This record gives sequence, structure tokens and C-alpha cells, in this order.
Amino acid sequence: MSVEELDREEGFLREALSSPYTFFGTTREILRRYGPEIAPPLAPGHVSFGVLAVTVLNRVLRPLLASWHPRLTAYESSRPADVDPVAYERAWEHADALRSEIAAVRQTLVSLARTLQKVAGVSDLIDLPAPRPPGLGRGLGPPAAQSPSDGD
Repeated sequence: MSVEELDREEGFLREALSSPYTFFGTTREILRRYGPEIAPPLAPGHVSFGVLAVTVLNRVLRPLLASWHPRLTAYESSRPADVDPVAYERAWEHADALRSEIAAVRQTLVSLARTLQKVAGVSDLIDLPAPRPPGLGRGLGPPAAQSPSDGD
């Protein structure tokens, strides 16, 4: 799951749920592979990767995924073949509720990312301005087509 906001008219709820689902599996694999080494006992006020990872999995992602993944899957399975998946998803009566929960989880993940940033002693990587491809934004647009006589 991204720390970026998911506006109402952008994105796909399926993708928004698939991302934390993948993150969940990857994080569990890391925890299994490295075991207690990544969750050593620490002094109060200190956080290890293992403790932070288990907190994110069990208290943040698991409730979202356990509730919404099967509900969205059930709804998707009833989509007629001739209906656009994005339009169908946006028409779902629970789409706004899911988007709200995704937004709440996003806020929690931003907070945890800031904690991890402090623990790792790195600069802010969340609020960096997004790079834009050259020529986009600022009213530049694509270059105008040149006629053969323009270069002569």
C-alpha cells in the first residue's frame, strides 16, 4: 500500500488492496527468514523492524484485508462480462467505505513510515515532490509539430 492518497476518481480498489496483500506476504517472509534477529529486545522507546512489521501486519493491514478482500472479490465475481471493470467497481455501494478505510490505513502507514524514518536516521522520503516528465506541467505541453518550411 502506498503512502500516496487515492482520489475518488483515480486508481482501482482491487490494486489498492492487492498492494498491501503483497506487502503482507513479503513482510511475513522476511520475518520467517530472519526470525528473532530482527526483533531483539530493546530499551523502552526504541523500535525494531520486527516489532514494527508485526504491528503493521496484525493491527493495520490484517483488519483491512480480512474484511475487504473477500467482499470485493465477491462483488467482482458478479460483474457481467460486457461491463467495464473500473466503472463496475466505482458503482459498488461499498466503494466509498472501502476508500475511507484505505485512507485511514494510509494515515497510519504514513505515521509508521515517519517512525521508521527516525529509527533509520534518514531524511524525509514521504513528502518529496513527485518528479514530472520533461515538458509536463507548468503549461509547457508537448512540442508543436514543425512544418517542412520551419527548419529552412
